[in-house]
Amino acid sequence: MYPDDAWVCVDPLAEALHFLRMNGLIYCRSELTAPWGVALPPLPDCLMFHFVASGSGWLHAQGRTPEPLRAGDFVLLPHGHGHTLTSAPGVATTDLFELDRTLLSPRFEVLRHGAGGEATQVICGAVHFDDPAAHRLVALLPPVLRLDGSTHGQPWLHDLLRFMAVEAQTLQPGGDTVIARLADVLVIQAIRAWMASDPAARQGWLGALQDRQIGRAIALMHRDPGEAWTLATLASQIGMSRSAFAARFTQLVGQPAMQYLADWRMHVALASLKRSAEPLASLALRMGYQSEAAFSRAFKRVIGVSPSAIQPQRQG
Repeated sequence: MYPDDAWVCVDPLAEALHFLRMNGLIYCRSELTAPWGVALPPLPDCLMFHFVASGSGWLHAQGRTPEPLRAGDFVLLPHGHGHTLTSAPGVATTDLFELDRTLLSPRFEVLRHGAGGEATQVICGAVHFDDPAAHRLVALLPPVLRLDGSTHGQPWLHDLLRFMAVEAQTLQPGGDTVIARLADVLVIQAIRAWMASDPAARQGWLGALQDRQIGRAIALMHRDPGEAWTLATLASQIGMSRSAFAARFTQLVGQPAMQYLADWRMHVALASLKRSAEPLASLALRMGYQSEAAFSRAFKRVIGVSPSAIQPQRQG
């Protein structure tokens, strides 16, 4: 939680990036020798990344021209789409889950594949997010983001990439945790680079977060979704008239402020239902609803299923 007045000095866009805390499904050091080809199946609701620690290869993503990968490159596939990595265009691929692997920890494995030629080492990860702000941000990203190891970034970025390569090679105690934290930083850096260079990052919800007044209103709703917000109270908090606030919010975000708040509450509730055993009555009250029935109706309207349909998933 934040102090009551802390929001006035915090960048709402920085907060969205702050919530990009990844929960790693698996991290992998792939030791590949040419010719090699790996087919990665779709992983819905996951973000996948590849860091070329040494050697080279090619990325084949759906609907895109094959892209060369060189040592130091970091590529991000935010939407979990299937894709392939190969030593050269046209090389046959083998499904990822059919390859031999050695599990070094519950979250880190070593994969070896290829025909004994030129060596390439790639650090890969599949991660997901729980926070609704992170989901919304990731949904806006393009199919592939890339940090070019030879030309992009400051010296610290190159040092960070080298550190990740060394950590994956040795994997000392706690090494999988270190790699996960380094991946957090690299994912955020890739997103920041995209936001700085692509005009699409200054439109819609992302553009609204960067608006001095509307961004603050969104931050208020995010931090305290259960508050009895109205157009009037939100407008007052950010120094706008009710009518001007309503019009500008809809213009920038693409939906009215109260509809955004209702949707946000339900996505926060969904995340809570998945990760905790909080009683529905308590969750309803926390989301600003005086009755469990009213909360359940709103939840089903936004999410498409009743809250009780989520409960078996969290209890299983």
